[in-house]
Amino acid sequence: MFVAVGLLAGCTPQTVDAEPAPAFTSDAEAFAAAEATYRAYVDALNDVDLSDPETFEAVYAWTTGEANAEARTRFSEMHASGWTVDGGSLARTVELASVDSDTVALNVCLDVSGVTLVDADGTSVVSDDRPDVQSMLVTLHLTGTSSTGLLIADFSGRDGGPTCG
Repeated sequence: MFVAVGLLAGCTPQTVDAEPAPAFTSDAEAFAAAEATYRAYVDALNDVDLSDPETFEAVYAWTTGEANAEARTRFSEMHASGWTVDGGSLARTVELASVDSDTVALNVCLDVSGVTLVDADGTSVVSDDRPDVQSMLVTLHLTGTSSTGLLIADFSGRDGGPTCG
């Protein structure tokens, strides 16, 4: 359930094979691009209507690799099952975790307390123990195919700071 809710926090599809963009000139520049990418992804996620697969495309446009494949699988499953999502996620904390030659990682605290997800019968599919704020490490890869120069490649849980309340 974490994956489905994480996706619902959270153009054309992108691929890992896309031409990498030039490396950023500073960590601050890399962070600014990564934060803009992640926030655009969350905005696209908040605009998803599970009854309309065309609304999934904006989410796919900000993802690549595993994140893109997982989004496609989850959205297809939820659409086929007649699920409905309401509300939106809010990125409470977005901090730079690391930068290397072709990857930027962000520590994120994503508030999903306003997101509801129900099945075709109107029964909530959100786990009772879902934390209102999810702690994630978001990994982004350089690409020449997005306006920010980055696409989200992976989401994973994380321990340690910053703590999410």
